[in-house]
Amino acid sequence: MNIIISGLIMGSMLALLGIGFSLIFGVARIVNIAHTAFYMLAAYFIYQLSIKLGLNPILGMLIAVTTVTLLGLLVYKFLIDPIREHEGAVLIATIALAMVFQEGVLLSFTGDYLTVDFLIDGFFTIGGVKVFYQQLLTFGMVLLAMAVLWFLLMKTKLGLAIRSMAEDREIANLMGMNESRLAMITLGISVALAGFTGAVLAPLTVLNPYMWMEPLIMMMAVVVLGGLGSIKGSVVAAFILGFAEAAVVFLIPQGAFLKGSVALTIMILVLLMRPEGLFGIVFEEER
Repeated sequence: MNIIISGLIMGSMLALLGIGFSLIFGVARIVNIAHTAFYMLAAYFIYQLSIKLGLNPILGMLIAVTTVTLLGLLVYKFLIDPIREHEGAVLIATIALAMVFQEGVLLSFTGDYLTVDFLIDGFFTIGGVKVFYQQLLTFGMVLLAMAVLWFLLMKTKLGLAIRSMAEDREIANLMGMNESRLAMITLGISVALAGFTGAVLAPLTVLNPYMWMEPLIMMMAVVVLGGLGSIKGSVVAAFILGFAEAAVVFLIPQGAFLKGSVALTIMILVLLMRPEGLFGIVFEEER
């Protein structure tokens, strides 16, 4: 039961982060290393709004996600868009941006470990294992976010445009789609997903200025394992690695020290057999 609960929570977190990263990479080929730094910022915004200022936690979450999304749009407009055609420059710029966010949080909140209150108290027991209502609420909110994203991508004109741009940018441009505008909208959706992840997971984790680093490594593993740019691949890979981590932690003595290495080893083994990832596409010209 512990493995199931922890695997679902970890897998859903990695899935949301991986989907957001895959979206912007698939549409605009932007490798946004600062993606998980936005996740960290949202968690700290919630701490500031709900703990320090005493706002309603739900209102604090809405404000935090909105603020982080607007910040992401500003970052795209003034930092990423001018250098978007130079992938190496974008990579370095987003690394620098993540470090700026980290140092800003460190100066504002120091390096102390902080916590956010549960939105809902209480628990029930299954098989001798405590299942907190907050864990169920978090998983439910993640599933809701995935459902909304699926509807957006599959049932709306904006979703059709995003999928078309991800499929073939050149043809999409010839069809009259505004690539730069779509890239900006997609980055906004991507950052909103990262912010939402930080919002729903803030009560279940401990906040610190370096909390963006481990999710970044795991998110990259998810995206590579699932196939670069594949949303379905990101979801499947996220739950594979999430359950692998949970199994290592609960079945192996001192497994918490091995969870990251085991998950990455799984990624390496799969890539040795299928270099394009689980759901990646290999084009002949890339061969």
